Amino acid sequence: MEIKYPFVHHVYFWLQNPESNEDKLALFKGLQDLSKVPEIREFHIGVPASTNRDVIENSYGFSWLALFDSLEDEEIYQTHPIHLAFIDSCKHLWSKVTVFDSISK
Repeated sequence: MEIKYPFVHHVYFWLQNPESNEDKLALFKGLQDLSKVPEIREFHIGVPASTNRDVIENSYGFSWLALFDSLEDEEIYQTHPIHLAFIDSCKHLWSKVTVFDSISK
């Protein structure tokens, strides 16, 4: 299998007010805006699937997956004004964030 984008940045958000449709919409819009960072090659905004097995973590509200060409591009993303604006405008929406970064082996 050809690996197109070897750096994976996967973020899980737990919402401060998980029942609030307004908060869900605001975070979704923020993530859509975040996707405009030029170093992001592909992205995915997700919510928990309806799968149900002991090993599945589905207590989060949203997931954000961004694919990059390199660690260097991901580091540019971390300090990009769009990313910083996203954090500033949306941080009140979440109670917890967990990040999983991985590289191809």
